Amino acid sequence: MIPELSAYGPLLDALRGVRWPARRAVGAAPAGVHRSIQRGTAGEFTEYRVYRQGDDPKTLDWKLLARSDRAFVRVSEDRALLNTWFLVDGSGRMAFRGADAASNVLSKWDMARQITMGLAAVAHAASDPVGLVVGMPSAPARLSPRARRGTIADVARVLGAQTVHETSGGAALAPLLSSLSARSRIVIVSDALGDLDALLKIASAQVVAGAIIEFVHVVSVAEIDPPAGTFFARDPDMNGRGNIMPARGREAYQEAFAAFREDVAVRWRAAGCGYREVRTSEIPARAVRGVIAGLATST
Repeated sequence: MIPELSAYGPLLDALRGVRWPARRAVGAAPAGVHRSIQRGTAGEFTEYRVYRQGDDPKTLDWKLLARSDRAFVRVSEDRALLNTWFLVDGSGRMAFRGADAASNVLSKWDMARQITMGLAAVAHAASDPVGLVVGMPSAPARLSPRARRGTIADVARVLGAQTVHETSGGAALAPLLSSLSARSRIVIVSDALGDLDALLKIASAQVVAGAIIEFVHVVSVAEIDPPAGTFFARDPDMNGRGNIMPARGREAYQEAFAAFREDVAVRWRAAGCGYREVRTSEIPARAVRGVIAGLATST
C-alpha cells in the first residue's frame, strides 16, 4: 500500500461498496451516479409522457402504443458526476484530545482526517472528482478536484503534511469557502468554534447559487464530559490563555456546551445545509457511515 494510505487501510477496507448519493438532484454535468435535474430519454426510467411533435420516434414505447392506441415516450432521469470539495479546519483547536481522554480517543484533528479520507474515498469510488482545502493558520493547503487514479493517495499526502498544534492559532474558513465553486458538493469538517457566523453567511449564498453544502461537526468527548473537579480550560486560538473552571461550574458548562451544539445544528440546517455531529470516541468507519446516512436525510 502507498505509505500515505497505510494509516487509513482499515478505514478504506471497511468502506468498500458504500455509496453516497447527493441529497438532491444536481445540475448539468458529465454522466455519473447522482440524480440530475436534467431529464431525457436515456438513463433511469421514471415515467411516460405523451408524444409531442419533434420527439425522436425511437423513444416511442411501441408496446404501449399497441395496447392503448396512444403514443407515449419514456422519460428518464439522467445521472451526473458531482465535484466534491472537502474544506477541513486546521486550527489549533483541532489538536485537542483532552488530558484524561482514553488512549483510543482521537484528537479532533485526527478524527477530521479520518472522516475526510473516508468520505473522499467513497466519493472517488463513484468517479466524482475530489478536491481538498485545509484551512491552516499560516496558509491553506489546496488540492484541485480530480477523479484520476491516485487521488485518494494525494488527499492522504496533503492531510499528512499538515501539522496542527494546540498553540498554532485559528484559521479563517469563510474566505476559503467563498473561493469554491457553487456547482459542487462542499463538505466542511470543523469543530464550529471559529468564524461560524461568516461561514454560515457564505454557505447560505452558496446554497442559493446551487451548492450542496454539508457540515460535519467534530466534537471531542472531553468537551462534552470534562474532568471532574477543578480544571483549567484554555483556548488554543488565544495562545493557550484560559480560565480556571471550578468543580461547581462543570454542570453549567455542560449545559452551555449542549446548547451551543444544538444551536450550531439548527443554524446549519436553517441555511439549507446538511449537518452531522461526530464524536472523537467513534470508530472512524462507523462514523463515516453515520455521516453519509445522516446527511442523506438532513434538512
